[in-house]
Amino acid sequence: MFEKFLTGKTAIVTGSNSGIGLGVAHRLARAGADMVLNSFTDRDEDHALAEEMAREHGVTVRYIKADMSKGDECRALIEQAGTCDILINNAGIQHVAPIPEFPVEKWDAIIAINMNSSFHTTAAALPMMRKAGWGRIVNIASAHGLTASPFKSAYVAAKHGVIGLTKVTGLETARENITCNAICPGYVLTPLVEAQIPDTMKEYGMSREDVITKVMLERQPSKEFVTVEELGDTAVFLCSDAAAQITGTSISVDGGWTAL
Repeated sequence: MFEKFLTGKTAIVTGSNSGIGLGVAHRLARAGADMVLNSFTDRDEDHALAEEMAREHGVTVRYIKADMSKGDECRALIEQAGTCDILINNAGIQHVAPIPEFPVEKWDAIIAINMNSSFHTTAAALPMMRKAGWGRIVNIASAHGLTASPFKSAYVAAKHGVIGLTKVTGLETARENITCNAICPGYVLTPLVEAQIPDTMKEYGMSREDVITKVMLERQPSKEFVTVEELGDTAVFLCSDAAAQITGTSISVDGGWTAL
C-alpha cells in the first residue's frame, strides 16, 4: 500500500513487543522507518523480535526497555533512542471493576501507563522534532476515548485524557511541520483478546462465533474485529505528506462503534 517514504526517519513505539504496538511497528518498518521497540521487560526474545523485524524489512530496529508507568523512564526512552521523528504512544493496560471496588493501585497504574506516559514521551520528543523540522505523533487512544462503558472508569478517563492531550499538542505545534493525532480503535483481535475467547465460551455456554458477535463485538456494528494491520496503515497514513494538515484530531477505526 505504501512505498518506503519513511526511509531515514526513526519511529519509537511504546508497548510494542506484542499486539497493536507490534503491528503498528511492522507497518512503519515496511514503510522504511528505522524502529525503536519498547516494553517493560528485557528478555532475549524482546531483542530477537527486533532482530527479526530488521531482517524482514531491511531497516534498523532496536529494543529499549522502559517502564511506561514511570515518567523518568518514559523520558529516558526517548533520550536513549537519540532521535525521534515519529512517536507512537501505544502502551496500555486495563482493569474492570465498579467504581466503589476499583483498586486504587489499578487506577494509578492505568492513569500512569495509558495517559501520563504520553505526556512524558511527547515532552521529551518535541525538542528533537523541532530541531529536525519535522515530526509525527500518533496516540493510540480508543473508542473509549470518545464514549464510555460501565466498570472501566480508569481506562475511559485515561483515554479521554489522551484525546485532550492530542488536541493541545496539535495546537501547540500547528505552525510547525509537526502533527499530533489520535487513533481510536474499537475491539482489536490481539493475542490477549484471543486468549479470552475460550473462557468466555465456557462462561456463557456459547459458540466461538456467538461470543465474538454477541459479546465482544456487541457494540461494534460491523461485527468484525479491527486488525493491527489496519491500525498500522492508519498510522503510516498519518505520517505521510497527505496528512500534513490533519492535526489535533482523532480518527475512529471501530467498525461504526462511535457512530451509534
